[in-house]
Amino acid sequence: MKRLIIATLCGLLFGFVCYGFASSGENEVSTWLALTIISGRLLLGFGIGISRFPMKNWAIHGIVMGVIFSIPAALGTMMGPETPGFDPQMIAISTVVMGMIYGFLIELITSVFFKAKI
Repeated sequence: MKRLIIATLCGLLFGFVCYGFASSGENEVSTWLALTIISGRLLLGFGIGISRFPMKNWAIHGIVMGVIFSIPAALGTMMGPETPGFDPQMIAISTVVMGMIYGFLIELITSVFFKAKI
């Protein structure tokens, strides 16, 4: 239970961080996109918290979970409207890469700092 709570709260925190990065540019972020970003990272934390995939290392587990939970959002960015100055494929790739980073950080905080093992 400790692992689930810590990972989910970290996912929520990184959801707001990700939203901050997304809203730092010139274009305004819609309310629906903000909710999608925050809830996607929250679900990543929840997924890491409940996951029991046997992997050799906590870091690999976080990265793999980050990829798995970021693919739907990445596909969604490719189907969205064109944004001047942004390539949809580049946004999709950066969404997955950031998911890998957030998954790694959530797992680092959960497994190493709080010692909540799988």
